[in-house]
Amino acid sequence: MITKIRKLLLVSRPVSWLNTAYPFGAGYIMTTGRIDGMFIIGTLFFLFPYNLLMYGVNDIFDYESDIRNPRKGGLEGAKEQKAMHPFIWLAVLVTNIPFIAWFTSVNTLRENFALFTLLFFVIAYSVKYLRFKEIPILDSVTSSSHFVGPLIFALVLTDSAQTALPYVVAFFLWGMASHAFGAIQDIKPDREGKIASIATVFGAKKTARLVFCLYALSCLLVIAQGFPALLVGIAGLVYIWNVHPFLSLADKNSDSANLGWRRFIWLNYIVGFVLTIVLIYQYFYF
Repeated sequence: MITKIRKLLLVSRPVSWLNTAYPFGAGYIMTTGRIDGMFIIGTLFFLFPYNLLMYGVNDIFDYESDIRNPRKGGLEGAKEQKAMHPFIWLAVLVTNIPFIAWFTSVNTLRENFALFTLLFFVIAYSVKYLRFKEIPILDSVTSSSHFVGPLIFALVLTDSAQTALPYVVAFFLWGMASHAFGAIQDIKPDREGKIASIATVFGAKKTARLVFCLYALSCLLVIAQGFPALLVGIAGLVYIWNVHPFLSLADKNSDSANLGWRRFIWLNYIVGFVLTIVLIYQYFYF
């Protein structure tokens, strides 16, 4: 059992937990100024259960392609054998249903609509017959919603969605860019497996240039909000620097974009640190 639990942790991508829990927690506390039951339960939900749902379902339905992808099987994604799939399904249900049931019981219809819309896009990205991940452009839109969604849910809970719109849009553009950038490295295995993506359709070079533009728009939008938000926008320029070497990348060398993707994972912590300092400053001085 201990071994299975360890595998579940790997499936849930611990390195990405903060990418979903942080937006909810930051959005909630910055708009309410308090730490209460909703903050604690919501942050816990988006820390592990939500990620197990998102990545567990993805790993189950992507199994056939993942076993042919050389970068899978570690930090960038598990590829558990089919014998493990029923246990993953069980763990997803056991960890998610109690939280979802609690949210449903204490929230309004509008708030629950926001939550279930988010959960729909999480599932629709991977499951058979929907497979949004195989519909170019929609794949990046849906992937971005997985990370922007927890923030939107927090803002709906606090009636702050309209005032935070510029930041939501900037975050959404960042999410689209990040998904598209990650798709470049998988062009060859995806084409071999006859899996469509934004990168397989546009090719490595055009996708990288689209990523460059989306990151630039995201940074400019945040910078335009003035101090102290502009500090986050300036820090975000490192994403543009990271994708710059791949602007003329040929499809045959698309797997080399994995170097940039690995840097991207750790750049998130650097930019996240700047964001945290800015939020702390804004919380206490604005």
